[in-house]
Amino acid sequence: MPKVITDERKIKELLNRAVEKIYPSPEFLERKLKSGLELKVYLGIDPTGPDLHLGHSVQLLTLKRFQDLGHKTILVIGDFTARIGDPSGRDQKRIPLTEKQVKENEKNYKEQAGKILDLKRTEIRHNADWLKKFRFEDVLELASRKTVQQLLDRDMFQKRIEKGDPIGANEFLYPLMQGYDSVAMEIDGEIGATDQTFNMLIGRDLEKAYLNKEKFVLTTRLLVNPKTGEKMMSKTVGDYISLQAPAPQMYAGVMALPDEAVFEIFELCTEISSEKISYLKSGNILTAKHELSYEITKMYYGEKEAISSREEFVRVFSNKEEPTEIPKFSGKGMMFIDFMVKFDLAKSRSEAKQLLEQGAVRINKEVVRMKDQWNYELREGDIIQVGPRKFAKIKK
Repeated sequence: MPKVITDERKIKELLNRAVEKIYPSPEFLERKLKSGLELKVYLGIDPTGPDLHLGHSVQLLTLKRFQDLGHKTILVIGDFTARIGDPSGRDQKRIPLTEKQVKENEKNYKEQAGKILDLKRTEIRHNADWLKKFRFEDVLELASRKTVQQLLDRDMFQKRIEKGDPIGANEFLYPLMQGYDSVAMEIDGEIGATDQTFNMLIGRDLEKAYLNKEKFVLTTRLLVNPKTGEKMMSKTVGDYISLQAPAPQMYAGVMALPDEAVFEIFELCTEISSEKISYLKSGNILTAKHELSYEITKMYYGEKEAISSREEFVRVFSNKEEPTEIPKFSGKGMMFIDFMVKFDLAKSRSEAKQLLEQGAVRINKEVVRMKDQWNYELREGDIIQVGPRKFAKIKK
């Protein structure tokens, strides 16, 4: 068992880096960290999609800081709660997932999380292990711990009520079920993004009620564009950078992020020192962006792949050359628009047409503009480029 470390510098970084708020107070957690006692800390993630993304890395890196101090760290896969869907930040009701869909989504979660956490020192739990055993009388007992008014005190619920949109009773129960995770594991503390504050504080209340235990809650800042205030890395919108994206795609994805967000992402998604971030702020933004792309790609793929991805980016985006390796698909004889949709170059036929109208699509380096070209029948060897980053080649 690793010894608990009480290094003041490391504790200070944990209490401040990427942190939005600590409940009941920063002083409470600081005392715990300096006590030398091992804390049991967890992060929960619902597998509502197959990817962990850069937004998740903020919480994973925070959990890693607890791990580096020698505390017990737990990653909870919300395989039961994912079937309901977290209402946090949702203006509309989620479509429920099946057990099969959830299992498929979480298939690579351990591997992705292991790019940040030391899995040998990380306990992996599934909340179906306890929630699936609930009897109806257990549900009633859990529900009795909170009032309807308390559960309605959520921004997204208030917005739906104002718009006359429905609120599912299952969504009402979601924070209670997530909160019960803390009780089931007798947790000392929980980590989550600020949009999880309500759920985590419900867990804090439940642990106090069931176990008479003070649980701390640490919320991390969300990845937002400082200029627009809009959230980045959304599974719902699909504009995220996956932790299992190929290295060149990851590098290019970071380069495509808004300039205004670069230094915020340095702090939230890397372990680069504050001193180096300050130094980069004094220089050219493009240089800083390349450094950020390199650092993030190196975190997940190592230095060699990061260097190669930087060279590939310069070749494709600066020198306008084709990538060294282009994904190959069996699309010979297919109509062009159908190919774009089938192989994820566009999300739908309407988006494919929109991209074509914008002149964002090329075949063999020639822009496809005319509507009579949209149904072009693809031939072996054709190279398709959609926007600056997506390439595909037709094979036999």
